[in-house]
Amino acid sequence: MLIDSHCHLDMKDFDKDRETVIERARRDGIGHMVSIGIDLKSSRFALALARKYDFIYATVGCHPHDADACSFRDLQELIALAGEQEVVAWGEIGLDYYRNYSGKENQRSIFQRQLELAHNAELPVIIHDRDAHEEVYAILEKMGKGERKGIIHCFSGDRELAEAFIALGYYISIPGTVTYKNAVQIKEVAATIPLDRMLVETDAPFLAPVPGRGKRNEPAFVVHTAREIAKLRDIPFETVAEQTTQNAGRIFGISL
Repeated sequence: MLIDSHCHLDMKDFDKDRETVIERARRDGIGHMVSIGIDLKSSRFALALARKYDFIYATVGCHPHDADACSFRDLQELIALAGEQEVVAWGEIGLDYYRNYSGKENQRSIFQRQLELAHNAELPVIIHDRDAHEEVYAILEKMGKGERKGIIHCFSGDRELAEAFIALGYYISIPGTVTYKNAVQIKEVAATIPLDRMLVETDAPFLAPVPGRGKRNEPAFVVHTAREIAKLRDIPFETVAEQTTQNAGRIFGISL
């Protein structure tokens, strides 16, 4: 069994065949999926999916792309949603200095506010970090260390950064990019960090792994990521599947 720790099942890419995609994932051994909120609308959708399927869980949050539009009222509604039993984390939150769809100051402000809200709600956080490694690390370091701090989603840094986040209490989530031929840095991370601090994800519908690179990603494809990690570490696929599943259960509080 595998857990896709990060997918966006609410997105329009799945509007025509969402149920089929979910059924295919289950058929292919994906025991649980975590559908991620990136704004108020998607957070509500994720929660609705989690209420419909007992093997899907939801998160709530405001993505850095939407920081400019994230209002006080939005945050208050996210607080209410966060109290529902199907919600297992707060996120996707963080900083994105690559796209810069929202101003950097608003990104920082909304990020820090949501870290506080997640702490108050006793939920782990799911961190988006793109071209903002040093600042994201500095902000999280100020929040202190802990056992279930959260997840660095779709990790894109080097081994040293991964180890620094792990030391704070975060898990490193490996996406399908690890299967790409020239993705040397993420391959090294996947091969060397402690397996008990690793998760696997699709980020579906984005970043489909080989052999589906360039096509729509979906939760069933997380198996390709896990197989590549097993190959890089020279260990059985089953070992990767079992450990990353246990890790996801631990961080999200999911009974397996």
